Amino acid sequence: MCCKNQENVMKEISVINTKGKEVEKIGLDPKVFDGEVNGSIMHQAVVAYRANQRKGLAMTKTRGLVSGGGKKPWRQKGTGRARVGSSRSPLWRHGATLFGPVPHSFHKDLPKKMKLKAFKSALNAKLNDDEIIVLDKIEFDSPKTKDFAAILKTLKLDGQRVRFVVLQCEDNVKLSSRNIKKVDMEIAQSLTTYTVLDCKKLIVTKDALENIQARITKGLS
Repeated sequence: MCCKNQENVMKEISVINTKGKEVEKIGLDPKVFDGEVNGSIMHQAVVAYRANQRKGLAMTKTRGLVSGGGKKPWRQKGTGRARVGSSRSPLWRHGATLFGPVPHSFHKDLPKKMKLKAFKSALNAKLNDDEIIVLDKIEFDSPKTKDFAAILKTLKLDGQRVRFVVLQCEDNVKLSSRNIKKVDMEIAQSLTTYTVLDCKKLIVTKDALENIQARITKGLS
């Protein structure tokens, strides 16, 4: 992915329907789709996102938490063996664990503008690689997986890892797609750098794209 600087140049992208036919062309906001891709800032955003998904609940028992071991195994002197105060010593079988994991947070913070710049870079990377498809709309009268699979086949996306981004996820659309492997549905407001990059094709509805562009320009202004 190369970096380009095409600021103030209006790019256009085709808008297609679920039959794969072009219905119109729309201009992309040059403040968002300027062609620039910052790999370093995207890496930081992805690392932070994945770290924030971790629960940090792993834990082992210290000497004070292992049950039993209250009685001294043998007397202090005269046996010829090493002195031992408890059978729950870390040196013994069934004993405690030394330096094991304890619950803690893996949370990483990034400045809001840095997150938006990484998000913008991810969208530009997708656009540069022709991995963004804009749909006019996607809707179903009733939940039918068969109809959703037919759309994927028409758009030549069946079998690929794809993410559909909509302004609002209707129940019929969500239910129609949930049983299809490698297909994810997401609303525009929750789209992140990681989820943009975590797919082969990003399919965005026209109104969702407008929402995404407005969110980035407002946040970076």
